[in-house]
Amino acid sequence: MNHYDLSGHPTKDTIKMLTFLLEKVIKTNDSLILQQHGERRKSISSHAFTCFQARSIPSISIYAYLTRILKYCPCSNECFLAILVYFDRMSKPTSTRATGLRIDSFNIHRLIISGVMVASKLFSDVFFTNTRYAKVGGLPVSELNILEIEFLSLNDFALFVTLEELQSYGDQLLSHWNKEHEEEPRIIESREKAKEDEDEDELAGPVRRRARHLSIDATASSTATQGKKKTI
Repeated sequence: MNHYDLSGHPTKDTIKMLTFLLEKVIKTNDSLILQQHGERRKSISSHAFTCFQARSIPSISIYAYLTRILKYCPCSNECFLAILVYFDRMSKPTSTRATGLRIDSFNIHRLIISGVMVASKLFSDVFFTNTRYAKVGGLPVSELNILEIEFLSLNDFALFVTLEELQSYGDQLLSHWNKEHEEEPRIIESREKAKEDEDEDELAGPVRRRARHLSIDATASSTATQGKKKTI
């Protein structure tokens, strides 16, 4: 049973699990977009989400970005789980938009800082100014203000997330993490065993050849010695 403790789970572990999930989603979406549009990737984007698209992929990793936000704008587990809920809502087509959000390497950082800022204002007793979030997120405050309005609009200004939803997302996140990392040791062990078998096969030939060679030498040496003894 994978039960996520909303209040007690270490937040640093939460962002580690969140990073792992987002990176898998991004890797899949990046591949799909590349197959569909090839080199035209940068110019292809749904109009509704254009403001979140960066000109190039930020050099900072998702984990480092989340860790930076946690360090300088501390918030609770609820905030990080809430952005998953918001991303899911934004990914679904609605009556006002034909296509939903597709998270990729070009928009994830802007989506994260916008989502965390919005969620913090809703879930945290203490939150910070947009100027501080902008500085931590590496954006001009004027741009972050636009992103905030767009983020709210794409969620139809319905930001409330029930405790049951947060618990469900937390449990699923923990379950996904445990499943992937339970299989990982078995995969590594299987690869190591296969490598050992390959090494043994590679060594077996030369060893057997040396053994035969030594055996012949030993027989010849023994025969020569016996011959000398007889001569004497």
